[in-house]
Amino acid sequence: MLFCPTCANLLVISTETGYNKWACNTCAYEFPITKQMTSRERLTRKEVDDVLGGEAAWSDADSTAIACPKCDHDRAYFYQLQIRSADEPMTTCKPECAKCTHQWRDG
Repeated sequence: MLFCPTCANLLVISTETGYNKWACNTCAYEFPITKQMTSRERLTRKEVDDVLGGEAAWSDADSTAIACPKCDHDRAYFYQLQIRSADEPMTTCKPECAKCTHQWRDG
């Protein structure tokens, strides 16, 4: 992508006069294309943040007496998030077993 040095708008390829050129749609700037123009740039991906807090989210979570369907342990952690607007009820996330860290959908 090339940009106009006069008005900073994106230049487009135009063939109105019979030869290829970069032209600005806003002003009269033109740049003739005399050779093949290529460039390649590898973009680096940004790190994705875990919006739910990752493993640290469970360190401050509440616990309740409920049996794990996988290991039958009697304690599980859970936490609630306000996902929707303030007048809607909070969303309770899946319980996680305190022993085997298995998560399941309750009810």
